[in-house]
Amino acid sequence: MTQSMTALVSAFARAYHAAHNSVTVFRDPLARAILTDQEYAAIAQHMTAGAAFFSPEGSPSEDPLRRVMDLHLAPTPLGRAAFAETALQRAVELGAGQYLILGAGYDTFAYRQPPWAGPLQIFELDRPDAIRDKERRLQDRGIPLPDNLHFLPTDLADAGWTSVLDQCPAFDPEKQSFCSLLGLLYYLPTTAFHQLLEALRTRIPAGSSLVFDYPSSLAGKQAQLAHGAGETMQAAYSYQEMERILSDHGFLIYEHLEPQEITRQFFSAYNQANPQHPMAAAQDVSYCLAVKHRTV
Repeated sequence: MTQSMTALVSAFARAYHAAHNSVTVFRDPLARAILTDQEYAAIAQHMTAGAAFFSPEGSPSEDPLRRVMDLHLAPTPLGRAAFAETALQRAVELGAGQYLILGAGYDTFAYRQPPWAGPLQIFELDRPDAIRDKERRLQDRGIPLPDNLHFLPTDLADAGWTSVLDQCPAFDPEKQSFCSLLGLLYYLPTTAFHQLLEALRTRIPAGSSLVFDYPSSLAGKQAQLAHGAGETMQAAYSYQEMERILSDHGFLIYEHLEPQEITRQFFSAYNQANPQHPMAAAQDVSYCLAVKHRTV
């Protein structure tokens, strides 16, 4: 089994965006290399064929693939990556020394590390089959593995997922950590989310942080897109519910962005440079940065 269709489409969105724009929301120069030529072409063809489903309001004169990507598929993976890596840089400047990428998928940060990432030990956690698939792709493309990268194969939906982290010699539970859960909460049942937060709470010190995106509705566009990729969203949360869940496990919300603010912060420069292809954050997705409380 290879990675999920949502992971493939997310990589495609980052690759397509980088290839078609000089001013970007988020630039991932390695996303295209992760995908084979056949995969890239097949996804492009599939999305073009489904343009009427995604954008029935589209004009015949428009590029249907560009419209689908800009209005529907690309904003979420681009915006959350920009939010996460901006927060990660701030965390490193404040002393974070470990980066845990939970549900890493085709994330490419470890292979394009900026100079400020030097202090980090990076841990990619994902299903064993997904890790094997990613390693094979990297090897096939000749993309070297950095010395500070650690693959940890595990199923985050399994209560025992923490064993691989506990047994990794490079992981230090006393070192300030930054954890990303991008695109993960859509597919985790609420009980599994609670278990995940509690597992992290007991393994990272106070001052460590979590960054993630989450849906506010099971009936919105993100749910439709997930269904179209053959996957089902498991949970959605209001701000009040998310605040309570985090607090129950010792985390406080440090930054929380709603769609309008996400668009303002991360899409404005792109939109000014590309007025003919505007983008906006998904209306049923929020971004959150939470910090483990020092009294916990």
